[in-house]
Amino acid sequence: MFSPDELVVYPAQGVGKVERIERQEVGGVTAEFYIVRILTNNVTLMVPVKNAANVGLRPLCSTERANEIMLSLEDRSGFTGYTGQNWNRRYREYSEKLKSPDLGDVAYVLRELLLIGKDKELSFGERRLLEQAMSLLVVELSHVQGLTQEEVRANIEALFQDVLQPRENVE
Repeated sequence: MFSPDELVVYPAQGVGKVERIERQEVGGVTAEFYIVRILTNNVTLMVPVKNAANVGLRPLCSTERANEIMLSLEDRSGFTGYTGQNWNRRYREYSEKLKSPDLGDVAYVLRELLLIGKDKELSFGERRLLEQAMSLLVVELSHVQGLTQEEVRANIEALFQDVLQPRENVE
């Protein structure tokens, strides 16, 4: 059970604040809802209290988990390089991972797209997923680590300094 003013994470939307818990009648049935305002875009969500766990509503990760996430971004052992996999299949896979309540899945998408981007130009959709993953990660980690979003983004970008260098045009 979450409380008003508590920060929570809604998958694919990011960090939000529980503004209140409301009782409403929907379809003749009375139910309780968390009213959650997403911090990055001011969108308000109504999440049924009984269904909150099923949709992935969760508390912010722990400091330990935030540190694990940063370490996982550094680990490139599982990355085999760009394999020419169909970008559409990759896009669907990554979109699903961004909807996961597991922050590790979000970090995975970010790491993979940054590393793929080193070898080839990302499609528009992939760049959008990259930004979404970066935003989801940066906002949550900034709250957990007590850093500004700019500091967290800079820390992540420092891990990928070699990848974020402009590619040479090869003709």
